[in-house]
Amino acid sequence: MRATTRLGAAAVLAAAALGVLGAPAFAAGTSHAVFVQTDNLAGNQIVVYDRSSEGILTQAGVYSTGGLGGQLEGSVVDHLASQGSLAYDSQNGLLYAVNADSNTISVFAVFADKLALRQVISSGGTFPVSIVVHEGVVYVLNALEGGSLQGFDVSAGRLVAIPGSSRALGLSTTEVPQFTHTPGTVVFSPDGSQLLVTTKAAGEGVDVFAVAPGGALSPTPVVNPLPGTVPFAVSFDKQGHVILAEAAGSLASFQLTEGGVLEQLDAVPSEQAATCWVVQARGQFYTSNAGSGSLSTFGSSHAGQLLTLLGDTPTNGGTVDATATSDGHFLYVQTGAEGIVDEFAVAAKGELTAIGTVTVPGAIGGEGIVAG
Repeated sequence: MRATTRLGAAAVLAAAALGVLGAPAFAAGTSHAVFVQTDNLAGNQIVVYDRSSEGILTQAGVYSTGGLGGQLEGSVVDHLASQGSLAYDSQNGLLYAVNADSNTISVFAVFADKLALRQVISSGGTFPVSIVVHEGVVYVLNALEGGSLQGFDVSAGRLVAIPGSSRALGLSTTEVPQFTHTPGTVVFSPDGSQLLVTTKAAGEGVDVFAVAPGGALSPTPVVNPLPGTVPFAVSFDKQGHVILAEAAGSLASFQLTEGGVLEQLDAVPSEQAATCWVVQARGQFYTSNAGSGSLSTFGSSHAGQLLTLLGDTPTNGGTVDATATSDGHFLYVQTGAEGIVDEFAVAAKGELTAIGTVTVPGAIGGEGIVAG
């Protein structure tokens, strides 16, 4: 597939700290907790759950982020219409949350199943919806006013804006419905050398920036047009291929070249509605289908080039963001209609078994979930 380059000046925004609670410069981290963001419009919160050896969740605490959740016009079960609005930094023992309606990021230190708020800092743009970290470099995706990126270094348990790292995406984010015309997610490539942004219906493609040592981005991205697909969320297989959830109803795989070009390998219809999110567990891929209230399971060939639809699993209504444990044995899925997290055990060949649900307080329409 041919790629083009989007031109445009990128405004440089200095991200100013809005609030700090002091404590140790590093944290112990966690291995058996699940964190869920409520995105509540009256006050965003992180609800922490202990995870048993059988994968069952038990609420352990609720922590305010110091900011407000947000809701894009037209959204119902997915207020942020994004993947990755909550990110766990295992290297530094930190948790990063976006406060969409406050245009801020909250930084928590993680102590097993307890959190301590360290910092609330400007996102460098308007309406942050997705955040990602790789080896001490963090990027946040802001969804409104054309969309933008802002980069940060992790230093002593806090975020410090990288000078000159802001990049404007130049999208038409005022079109309606708003939630389909905002960017969907930001992710690093597995080696951290590239940064990918999905542009959904506003850009109908995937923008790929080169990442220099120190975290600076290339001045402009390579733009990979994918007309008619509404590219939404990204994962990677073991070979480093891009696995892309397309809201129009497919899961697709691509080779990502060193030059930032996506070369399509396969695309398989999900046969479900609003296939927007994707997560990997035990070598299989699971898409969240918000319009169908289901998960679709996809297998991939040994070389990672071909995808196969293996079946569907029902969930509670409004299936949105999801996370898997690091060993892949458990999968947790937010369902935004009633603010419920569905719990699944993942068998060796990827089969899902429902093991329970928890209702997250104040989380209807919420997005953002990560597992330790």
